[in-house]
Amino acid sequence: MRKNYKKHKITNIINVSEIVTLHYFEFETDFVFKEERHDFWELVYVDRGSWEINADNEKQILSQGECFFHKPGEVHLHRATGKTPPNIFLISFVCNSKSMDFFKSKKMHIPVNLRFFISNIIEESIKTFNLPFNEPELKELSLLSDSVLGGQQMIKTYLEQFLILLMRYQESVPSKNIFPSVELKGANLAVRMKEILDNSVYKHITVEEFCRDMKYSKAYLSKIFLANCGCTINTYINNVKIKEAKKLIRENTYNFSQISDMLCFSNPLYFSRVFRRITSMSPSEYKNSVKFN
Repeated sequence: MRKNYKKHKITNIINVSEIVTLHYFEFETDFVFKEERHDFWELVYVDRGSWEINADNEKQILSQGECFFHKPGEVHLHRATGKTPPNIFLISFVCNSKSMDFFKSKKMHIPVNLRFFISNIIEESIKTFNLPFNEPELKELSLLSDSVLGGQQMIKTYLEQFLILLMRYQESVPSKNIFPSVELKGANLAVRMKEILDNSVYKHITVEEFCRDMKYSKAYLSKIFLANCGCTINTYINNVKIKEAKKLIRENTYNFSQISDMLCFSNPLYFSRVFRRITSMSPSEYKNSVKFN
């Protein structure tokens, strides 16, 4: 007997129709954004340090792990707080869904289990668009000639999932499981590994010692980390140290040899080699690149 199937139309509570700009900034302590106003949404997230925002003449300070949503038409101004050099992720987009009212002029703390969406958006953006380093005046995105297959759609879907899960997080009962596969044991272990490595930036650490302290085999942790973080443990260690080195360079307090020693590199030459491999710039070139005035 032939069954009569009925198609179910999918309800989209968040539909991002356009991406306007994408940025990941590494600013000095005195940087100031010009005042602006536009007809689309803007999400600013503090990946490191702190950041001052002024939205419709109301000032707020964002700390690491916090974000703010500027609604369309909102006059806003951004600036560094004059303390730790900030790392800022910013994405502006068009979304006319009624559910976006939830985010109007809202400051939020992003739980650790959702921050990987931001990392994924950044990674897809780098593979999809031509994004000049630290270019605050970028007004139009241009595709790379060899942009990754489906990159634009991946950015859209990651952003939509991120926004929906933020809404669930804010409105959920503690007993409810609001997260997808990131709650699995392996992903949770990877999150814990990253937190430990992030807090070990000024220590000499090897993969062998790290795995021993975690009380797991090197083979097991290496597999878990690569599957969930997209890189090896050793690569992540170097990335974290170079990220901290960039912050120290922007603070302009220590010379390159002192920074190399503080971050436990074997010597300044090796530090410079790792820095160039990760950033495609020497420490000196990076220092010059972040001076906007």
